[in-house]
Amino acid sequence: MTRLLAFFFILTVSFFFSQKKDTAVLISEVKIDAYKKPALLMTSTKSVAVISENLLEQNPPERLMEAVNQIAGTRMEERSPASYRISIRGSTLRSPFGVRNIKVYLDDFILSDASGNTYFNIISPKLIDRMEIYKGPESGDYGAVTGGTILLQTRKSDHLSGGISIGSYGIFEQNFDIARQKGKHFFEFFQNYYRTDSYREQSAVKRQQIYLKDHFNYASRASLNAVLLLSDLDYETPGGLTLQQMESDRKQARPAGGGLLSAKEQNAGIRNKMILAGISHETAINSGFSHFILVQGSYVDFKNPFITNFENRFERNLALRTHFNYEKNWNKISLALRLGFEGGNQNILVKNYNNNKGIPGGPQNFDQLKNKSGFYFLSQKLNFNEKLFTDISISLNSNSYEWERMYPASEVGRLKFKEQWLPNLGITYLLGKGLSIRGKIGKGNSAPTSEEIRSSNQEFNFNLVPEYGWNKEIGFRKQFGNVIFIEGSYFDFRMKDAIVRRQNEGGQEYFANQGSITQKGVEILLESKNFNLKNEIFNSFRFRFSGSFYDFKFRNYKQLENDFSGNEVTGVPDTTVNSLFSFVFFKKLTVDYSHYYISKIPLNDANSVWSKPSLTGNIRFGFPIQMDRAKLNVHLQVQNLYNTDYVAGFDINAFGNRFYNPAAKRNFIFGAGVEF
Repeated sequence: MTRLLAFFFILTVSFFFSQKKDTAVLISEVKIDAYKKPALLMTSTKSVAVISENLLEQNPPERLMEAVNQIAGTRMEERSPASYRISIRGSTLRSPFGVRNIKVYLDDFILSDASGNTYFNIISPKLIDRMEIYKGPESGDYGAVTGGTILLQTRKSDHLSGGISIGSYGIFEQNFDIARQKGKHFFEFFQNYYRTDSYREQSAVKRQQIYLKDHFNYASRASLNAVLLLSDLDYETPGGLTLQQMESDRKQARPAGGGLLSAKEQNAGIRNKMILAGISHETAINSGFSHFILVQGSYVDFKNPFITNFENRFERNLALRTHFNYEKNWNKISLALRLGFEGGNQNILVKNYNNNKGIPGGPQNFDQLKNKSGFYFLSQKLNFNEKLFTDISISLNSNSYEWERMYPASEVGRLKFKEQWLPNLGITYLLGKGLSIRGKIGKGNSAPTSEEIRSSNQEFNFNLVPEYGWNKEIGFRKQFGNVIFIEGSYFDFRMKDAIVRRQNEGGQEYFANQGSITQKGVEILLESKNFNLKNEIFNSFRFRFSGSFYDFKFRNYKQLENDFSGNEVTGVPDTTVNSLFSFVFFKKLTVDYSHYYISKIPLNDANSVWSKPSLTGNIRFGFPIQMDRAKLNVHLQVQNLYNTDYVAGFDINAFGNRFYNPAAKRNFIFGAGVEF
C-alpha cells in the first residue's frame, strides 16, 4: 500500500508543476549510436535508455546521479560525495565503491580497465553531452559483463560556454568548454574545477579535470581521433554509521571504536590522479568494407588512507579495440557484419602501510598484480523490409591474473579462468509506424576484478570464479501519434556463482561466490512530447515517469550454518518510481520538478536489517537572458526539497551494522553560465 500511495502521489503532485524545451522530441524518435551501430530506438533490439540534455540538466555540478536515476532499472548511489556506485538491474552486490560489472566507454575510448573496474567519479557531469545505458548482458559487442554498458558522449557540434556555481556546504564549481570545427579538425577543450566541504564531517571533495580531443577528417573516407584526459580527484571518506549513530548525529564521520581510530583521526579518503590518452582511426576501404582501430593507455596514482592501513596503488593500463565492418543493401534487405577484438593489459603495484593519521607508516604488504583480458566478437544486423530487425552476436572471452607478493614474504601465482563463449540474439518486429515488439536472449559473464582478487584485506583470493548467467527478456515500444511514448519490458536473468561482498571487523572487504540468484523484473517508461499551451503565462510542459518492479532472490545460498536461500538480494529495492515534469512560464522561466521513490532495501544477506522507504524531491528554476551574441543562463536548484532524512548509498553486509551513509538535508545551488 505504501508503494502504491507513493506512486500516485508522484503522479498527481508532479502533474501540477515543472519544465521545457521547444526543441525536445520524443525518445522514440532518437537514434542510438550503440558504438558505431546506429539504429532508431523504436527498432532497436536492445534494452537501452538515452540520457540527453533535459535529463542531464537535473544534475548538480558534482555528479550524474539525478539523471541516471530517472532511468528505469538503473540506480546511481552516493555513499559520500564523490564515492559512487552504479547499479544496472542490481549489479552493485559486489561493489563497495566504484563501478564494477558495468562496461563504460567515453566516445570511442574505454574507461573500464582490463579487470572491469571503472573510476566513474573522475568524470565531470559538465563534460557529458549525452549518455546511452544498455541494460543486461551485451557480450557480443562489449564483452564479459552481466550488469550492462554505459556509453558517454562528448560534444559533436560547435559550442562555447563557461559557468560558475555556488551552493550549500561550500560548493564552488567552475567550467569552460569550447568545441569548434576548424577546417578538417573538430576539436574540444574542456576544463572543470569543483570543491565542497559537504554535509558530513570528513567528506570534503576537490576535483580538477582537463579534457582534449581532436577529430581529424584527413581524407574523404578516413579520420583520426585523439583524446587526452587529465583528472585530479581528492575526497575524504566519512565511513558508515550504525543506525544509532546516524540518529544521534547525521553529520558525524565514523567514530573511533573497537581499538580503531575514527575516520577523521585517520584522515580517511581517496586521492586519485589519472591520465588517459588514446588514438583511434576509422577508414572506409570501399563502399562495403570499413575498418576501425583504437589504441589507448592510462596511468593511475591512487592513495587511500583508511581506518586500518594506508594503501598506495599504481596502475598502468593498455587497451586495444579493432574491428572490420561490412555493409550491404539489397532491395528489401540490409546487412551489417562486424568482426573484431577488444583486449587490455593491467599492471598494478599495491603498497600497504600502517596509517599514521593520514601519513604512511610501517610497511604491511607490497604486491604486484597483472591482468590480461580480451574478447573476439562477431555480430550481424539484418533488416527485412523495415519490419523485422535482428541483431545476432557471439564473443569468446578470456581473463587471467598473475601476482607476486614482494613483502614481507615472497610468493607468486597465476590464475586463468575458463574461456567463455557468450552469444546474444535480439529480434524486433515493427507492427506499425508506432508500435514494435522485441525479444532478446543472451549470456553474460563477469570475472572478478583486480580489487576482488586482491581486496582491501590484503589477501589473494584464489577461489573466486566468474559469475555468469542467461538473460531472457521481452518488451514493447508504443508511440501514440507524436504525443506520448510508452515502453515496457520484462526480464528473467538467472545468475550462477554470484560474487558477494563481505566485511571484516576492521571494515576491510573480501568477496566470495555464493550460490545463484534469480532476477525477474518489469521496467516501464512513459513520456510526453513538449505540449505548447499557447498561453502567455503558462506556455508549455512535458512529463516523464519511469519505474522498476523487481523480484530478486538468492537460490542455494548457504554461509556456514546459515541458509539464505529464498532471501531477497542484498542492496536491491524491489520498487523504484521516478518522475520529472518540465514547465515553461512567461516564455522564459523554466521549472523542473522531479521525484525519486525507493522502497525498503535489505542491507544484509540474512535480510535481518532493512532500510526505510524514501521519497525525495528536487526542483530546478532556470531563466535565460539573451544578450547581443551570447545567452546567460541563470539557475537555482533545490536538492532534497522536502528535507528528507535518507541514505543515498548503503554499505551492504557491513560489519558491526555500519550500513548508513546519511545524505545531505535540503540544500541549494545557484549557478550562471554563458553560451556564445
